[in-house]
Amino acid sequence: MSRKKKPDTVSGILIINKHAGVTSHRIVSAMRKLYDTPRVGHTGTLDPMATGVLPIMLGRAVKASEYVMADEKEYVAGMKLGIATDTQDVTGEVLSRSDAIPDESAVREAVASFVGEIEQIPPMFSAIKVGGEKLVDVARRGETVEREPRRVTVYSCEAEKLSEDEYRLRVVCSKGTYVRTLCDDIGKKLGCGAAMSSLVRTKSGPFRIEDAKTVEDIEKMTLAERIAAVTPVDGLFVGLPAAEPNPFLLKLFVCGAPVLQRKMKASFPDGTLIRVLKGGALVGLGRAHGEEGSRDAYVTSEKLFDLSLVPPEGSSERRKTDPRDAE
Repeated sequence: MSRKKKPDTVSGILIINKHAGVTSHRIVSAMRKLYDTPRVGHTGTLDPMATGVLPIMLGRAVKASEYVMADEKEYVAGMKLGIATDTQDVTGEVLSRSDAIPDESAVREAVASFVGEIEQIPPMFSAIKVGGEKLVDVARRGETVEREPRRVTVYSCEAEKLSEDEYRLRVVCSKGTYVRTLCDDIGKKLGCGAAMSSLVRTKSGPFRIEDAKTVEDIEKMTLAERIAAVTPVDGLFVGLPAAEPNPFLLKLFVCGAPVLQRKMKASFPDGTLIRVLKGGALVGLGRAHGEEGSRDAYVTSEKLFDLSLVPPEGSSERRKTDPRDAE
């Protein structure tokens, strides 16, 4: 006998200002209890020492995680020169020290050289899996494994000198970029070593730290206030073009059948991600296919957020939504 799933009490995005000393997973667990809802996730892990913007996805919004993770991130990081560690930050075991600290112009030049598309080798102390095992678990056994370099993009990186061996970096980068690895690589280029001394994520996609709430803020709220603090998932996609098909075409869409764009009185370039609406509310995301303006151009369902519109498996309504009905 299958166990009935507990329904979501809320659906949307909550922007948390993560505090230091806890894992991102701990924040998720706390939100699951505070919102009394089973489906909770986050986008983009922050290390325990890191603070700042951690988007929390609640309820059906979990389905939108991949779109939030794809956005660029902004960080403010401390970088200490003259030291290299096994974790690439100051919490790790020191591997080397150097008193030969380069001057400010050399540091700025080295920092600037990492702007653009670069390759990073993921750190051993990370949640990335190799051979089915997290690298951090391998590292804690004192072992290392071969890691494939990954291409990431550093859109900008500015350095501000705080002292002879300490700098503040402001980094705007693509998803998957490790700022502590960036510090370590800068240190290697300078020849003196470097380790990340602090990290604050100030922006993740459209979400800024000024709009984030702490866990303590949420704990002080009533349940009604907590729900009011959640941003509807629609807000993630307001910049996308939209289409609102008639009820029959909407039924085809939610059941996975292709829908001709001309039937929707719409025309989108091939590959365009679009919002599909019902009464102005977001039902899901669709992907446009075919040459724009072509009679054969169509839209397929990519992600559904309102599952109440999907007919049950095996129902007559679902059987009627054959792809050929799109014509």
